[in-house]
Amino acid sequence: MATASMPENAMPPAIHKLDNIEAAKRRAAYKAVEDHFDTSYRYVGIGSGSTVVYVVEAIAAKGRDVTSKIVFIPTGDQSKQLIIEAGLPLGSIDSLPPVEIEHSKLDGLSALQVATGLQDLGLKGKRQSLDVAFDGADEIDEELNCIKGGGACLFQEKLVATAAKKFICVADSRKLQPRLLTKWKTIPIEIAPFAAPTIKRILITLGSPDPVIRQGGSAKAGPVVTDNGMWIMDAPFPPLLLASDLKHGDHGDGENGTWEVHHLGRRLKRIVGVLEVGLFHGRNGLQVASAGEEGGGQKPVAAYFGMENGEVEVRNAAEVLGSKSRP
Repeated sequence: MATASMPENAMPPAIHKLDNIEAAKRRAAYKAVEDHFDTSYRYVGIGSGSTVVYVVEAIAAKGRDVTSKIVFIPTGDQSKQLIIEAGLPLGSIDSLPPVEIEHSKLDGLSALQVATGLQDLGLKGKRQSLDVAFDGADEIDEELNCIKGGGACLFQEKLVATAAKKFICVADSRKLQPRLLTKWKTIPIEIAPFAAPTIKRILITLGSPDPVIRQGGSAKAGPVVTDNGMWIMDAPFPPLLLASDLKHGDHGDGENGTWEVHHLGRRLKRIVGVLEVGLFHGRNGLQVASAGEEGGGQKPVAAYFGMENGEVEVRNAAEVLGSKSRP
């Protein structure tokens, strides 16, 4: 944990015009960009939510000479519009190119089969990783596990986070809590609509007292529909434990009425009809890379919190290098 003051060239302009919470978010965003954005980067993930607005602002302030050489990957329609309105080059998570390509030689028969769809082009190789992804969170615990999905973008947010070499989380001080589900009381789960009744019954058996389908509010009748055509089910649970909290005989698997973050995240993902779970847990991108594996991790390598006193608190991940456990 560190409390950082920003160099003068990293300070956001006109910060006095914002209320305290928005000013804190803005300071955290500018500090995160100063520390983790590099002009040599080619691919940058941009998340969703109110704090990311200031991340985009800080990146755009670098100037077109810098940003025109970078492709920005959104986590949904909101961040897509942020990227467009800031004049940044827009990409998509499904269009990242391969970085190692082997071309198969095509004879006449193979060319015919490619043309008729019976054979692919024979391109093989790892996909391009994002150099960094910036995103917010609804709540973050002391080990940098996160709850995300308050904006109903959790599936694409996890796609982008796990495609990045490092995921950087930016938030205000209210989001930092000792354990998940301390103030943010529910886990967002993106589900197939026709599986909702079954999933609700399963969640109740796992200890969620009253899971509900998120509604659109006064501006929209009926359930919230995600960018993927899914619904969001918000499932309350008691505060989630860390592995260090578990007492002898308690595995944190729900049997004793307690859930450890990692165990619950994996159990929820196994429910048929669940597209994605709003728990970001397990490893971060640096741990995945050090283990010699491809892709990134769900957890941030660092989290930046704008504090009420005007400072930015930085929480860096405690690495377990080379660990292949708890994927």
